Amino acid sequence: MRRRRRGVDSVTAARLDDIRADVESCRRCGLCATRTNAVPGSGGRDADIMLVGEAPGRSEDARGEPFVGAAGTRLAGALARAGLARGDVYITNVVKCRPPDNRVPTAEERQQCSEYLQAEIEAVNPRIICILGNTAFGSILGGSEITKNRGKTASMNGRMYFVTIHPAATIYNQELRGTFDADIQSVVRIAAEIRSGKVITPDISY
Repeated sequence: MRRRRRGVDSVTAARLDDIRADVESCRRCGLCATRTNAVPGSGGRDADIMLVGEAPGRSEDARGEPFVGAAGTRLAGALARAGLARGDVYITNVVKCRPPDNRVPTAEERQQCSEYLQAEIEAVNPRIICILGNTAFGSILGGSEITKNRGKTASMNGRMYFVTIHPAATIYNQELRGTFDADIQSVVRIAAEIRSGKVITPDISY
């Protein structure tokens, strides 16, 4: 079931192409020295839903595309069970290059990439942004304790967010798969409600 919002105008397409080019040539921090490929966002350029994770892993670094490894397989499965394909959403990360040994990105690395993420958000203009995991939660909303806040909506600067775990967590803890599936289904439902004109009262306001 495809739930795309509108056609992509030429300005949006050009802006996202520019962002991709800027990310791929970026040398703002030390991660440029250890990456194979920078990893800009990809997916539906007119998507209602944007998903934002932490940073690329080994598979993403090799292919230059976000969420194409094991966590990406879990994410794609959850999306499919909610009635969506990868192309129906826009997928990106807070940090666009893989940190060595998949360590957590530093505050400086996240800051250096923040302009790219903000540009992606403004270009796609999704109805809701799904935050995947604690690093993204802290980077975007200044939040913490993902397990206590997952499944909640939040608003900041006029944008709606939904907080959930990173799909990689379902690899290490199989019991979280149902939780993650339910959260993705909630995001899809909320996006549809926003699209229909329903006013959503956020659980958390910043």
